[in-house]
Parts: sequence; C-alpha cells; structure tokens
Amino acid sequence: MNNTWKIYLLALITFMVSTSEYVIAGILDKVAASNHVSVSVAGQLITVFALANAFGSPLVVMATTKMNQRKVMMLSLVLMVIGSVMTTTLQGFGFLIVSRIILALGSGVFAIAAKTAAAKLAPPERQAGAIGTVILGFSAAIIIGVPIGRVVATAYDWKLIFVGIGVLSLLAIFVIMRTIPATNNGGAVPLSKQLSYLKQPKILMGLGATFFWQLGYGVMYSYIAPFLLIVTFMSGREVSGALFAFGIATLIGSKFGGSMTDRIGNHRTLVGGLILHVIALVLLSTIASSTFVVLPLLMLWSFSAWSSGPGMQYNLVWLAPEASGIMLSLYGSFIQLGIAAAAGIGGIAVKSTSVQVVSWIGAVSVGIAAIITAVSFSLNSKPAKYEKVV
Repeated sequence: MNNTWKIYLLALITFMVSTSEYVIAGILDKVAASNHVSVSVAGQLITVFALANAFGSPLVVMATTKMNQRKVMMLSLVLMVIGSVMTTTLQGFGFLIVSRIILALGSGVFAIAAKTAAAKLAPPERQAGAIGTVILGFSAAIIIGVPIGRVVATAYDWKLIFVGIGVLSLLAIFVIMRTIPATNNGGAVPLSKQLSYLKQPKILMGLGATFFWQLGYGVMYSYIAPFLLIVTFMSGREVSGALFAFGIATLIGSKFGGSMTDRIGNHRTLVGGLILHVIALVLLSTIASSTFVVLPLLMLWSFSAWSSGPGMQYNLVWLAPEASGIMLSLYGSFIQLGIAAAAGIGGIAVKSTSVQVVSWIGAVSVGIAAIITAVSFSLNSKPAKYEKVV
C-alpha cells in the first residue's frame, strides 16, 4: 500500500469516528425518547462531547508524547470501542453522558493523530493537501454519516449505529497496526514546554484566527435551516436539496484548500479564502431572495469556509513542527470553543433580533479572522511553502 492510499485510509477511519460526534444531532429526538428526557436535556450530550473534545483531547495528546503515532491512533480507537460498548449496553442518561465523554476523547485524539500521520506520510510539497484529505472524513461524516444514522435510527434502534461504530473501530485497530508506520512524535516534549507554546504571539494569533473563523462559520451554520426557510422563503424540500449541495461544496472546498496551499502557498490561499468567506456571508444577507440566487451563494460560502481548514492547521504545525500533535490538538480545542460560542451568540441574536442577523455576525467574525491571519503572516518572514514541517 503506497502512502497516498494510506492517507485516504486515515480519511476513511476519520469519517467513521467523526460520525460518532455528528450523528447525535440527527437522532436527538430518538435518544431523548429512549432515555425518557426532553430534547433540550438530550442536547447536553452535544455540549458534553464538545467540551470533552476541546479540553480532554489536548491532555491526552500531551500525556502520550512518548508514544508513536500508530500507538496513539490504536489507543484512541480502543477508547472508541469502549465508548460504543457503554453506549449500547449501559442503561441510564448518566452513563450515556460518560460514554459521550469517552467517545469525544477517542475521536478527538484520533483526528489529531491522523492529520499528523498524514502530513508525515506526504512529501514536503503536499503536506497541506494530505491534511485536507483527512479533513474530507469530517465532511463526509456530516454529508453521509448523519443521514445514514437517521435512517438506521428510524428503521431500527439508534443504538445500532454505535454497534457499527464499535465494530468498525475494532477492525480499524488491526488495519492501523498492519498499514500505518510507527512514526514518532519527534521526542517527548516537557509539559512546561508544551504550555509555553501558548505564550508565543504567532501561535496565539493562529489560534485566535481559528476561533473567529469557526465562530463566523458556526453562527451561520447553526441556524442555516431557519435562515433558508425565513429569509429566502425556501420550502422544506428545497432546504434539503440546498443542504445536500452545501455538503458537496464542503468536500470540494476541503480538498481545494489543501491543494492550493501546496501550490501557491498558505498566505494567499488562507487570506483569500477568508475574504471570499466574508463576501459570501454578506451576499447571503443582501441579495439572497430566491432559490436560484441562494443555491450558488450557499455553495460559495461552504466552499470558501471549508477551504480554510487545511491552511489553518498547516500554519500551526509549521509554527511549531516539533510539536505538531500538540498544535493540532489545540486547533481542535479552539474549533470546539468556536462552535460552543457560535451556538450561544447565535441564539441570543436570533431571539433578540432576527435570524438574518446571524450572517452579519458571521461576516464580522470571519473578517476579524482574516485580519489576524494577514497580520500574523506579515510578521513572519520565513518561507511557508514546501518546507518540511513534521
């Protein structure tokens, strides 16, 4: 198996573990009914997962710096198996919360290790593209995993989804063992050194840009369905079609962002993508009045938003190549914090004004991310293209 197929294999497993996160949103009513709680209470499972992923994954990564990437991925998949078994066998909402925490740690750590391993498997000039390929697994989890999960939960039992995830995770352990090389993390990094990265201005700027970018994307995405129904007067069937087109654009954007980063450099790709992201959000609030206009704008927004993911991660890895896993774990944490902030800010804004305001909030937030990114690159005189970073 050549390295290209190994990278796609990591993307496929990422799809499986990421489905464990996103599928809950699509079956929340089923989960609530089976646990005899309200949908709002069941929604805490999403919050718990996000917080455990944000704060727990970096701690696990820091604790496993002496382990090679293959062992870290296998460990994370063991956590996926344990979490899946708990989900399907233990009764009670409390145990379900615990299982979500374990699944969050497993999926979060695997995602970090997979992106790190993919970058190491790729040649220097294709590292950002390799990260972008792994990100396709996240996109596919939203586009494919969530709808499939809904079908399974409707036709059978929602717990069957996690039976499948547990079995596939167990299989993935043996696949990783046989196919992925045992590359190291570049040596153990002392905890004091790991924490010191947060004191470096360029790294803080990279994480800050990540937060505002995800906040800007998340505040719109969280309310995309009511936005399309109310602002653009789409029908329910048209919204379903629009969201499918949106999902396809995320796949294209992720791959395009990684490829262009390798071809023309991270500065141009990342700043350009963020500016396009802002423009798309502004246009959605100003000229989106029909399905004919909305659909291409929605795809432009999705494409531009997801094209920034590979560059954001590549930039952090490049700033601290000796601690690539830690950088990617911090990236994941700030992504989850951005998601949590987006839901809260969006909810307040929609309640106090109208759903249309979310796109303006998103545009301002992504604009801040673009400014931070541009300033960060201007302060850095090192060449970012074709340099081996991990």
